[in-house]
Amino acid sequence: MAASLPDPAHRRVAVTILCCLAAGVAAAAAPTLPRPTREPIDLVAASSDFDYKQNRLQFQQVRITQGPMQVEADKASATGLNFENSEWTFAGNVIVTVPDGKLTASSAVVTFRDKEIASAVIRGTPAEFEQKLKDTGQVARGRSNTIDYDFGRGIVHLTGAAWLTDGDNVIQGDTLVYDVGQQRVVANPGGTVPGGVRITINPKAQDDNKNDTAGKTRKPESGDNVGGAAEAQPETRPEAPQ
Repeated sequence: MAASLPDPAHRRVAVTILCCLAAGVAAAAAPTLPRPTREPIDLVAASSDFDYKQNRLQFQQVRITQGPMQVEADKASATGLNFENSEWTFAGNVIVTVPDGKLTASSAVVTFRDKEIASAVIRGTPAEFEQKLKDTGQVARGRSNTIDYDFGRGIVHLTGAAWLTDGDNVIQGDTLVYDVGQQRVVANPGGTVPGGVRITINPKAQDDNKNDTAGKTRKPESGDNVGGAAEAQPETRPEAPQ
């Protein structure tokens, strides 16, 4: 079920967490998760092995790029070079680059549909991602055992010891799901175990943000000795003798 945030302070934290995820992977008010693109697919590798009988391809030190998205790994295998409908398995130092961020893992399965990158399921110990928040410049980070990235639907699943921070506050659960279109985060959907969702609020970080934006210098008022020089004293003259 969705995490319960009963009071205004906690609701503000929920908005902060939404901003973290919505940045993803851009500005919190206008999330820009990667969407399918019709740009060409470019494949570069150190070596390749085509098994035509088994219809199997293998690559070493491979990098696949389409528009702003890129997948690279130590090795990759696929059922065919036709990107109309194929599944690629990557292993070893997997890096998935998306606008303003990246995901890293030990393995990944990337699905192509109609010559587009449709989805990516990455696994690691843990799988990790980071994303720069355009509105604050902070870097949001998350990790879980598995991250399932559906580019077409705009939905991100973090499963297994899921952890997410916007740089200040943290939300944890076994599963975190973010729906870009609905701008909604669900933690542990269907969960019934008490304490399955934990949100850590950092009041000091929030106070620091307020202090950064608040003016700390009092505006000079009329009559203030702004220059710091001593005020001139009126000249006194000795009285004439009677």
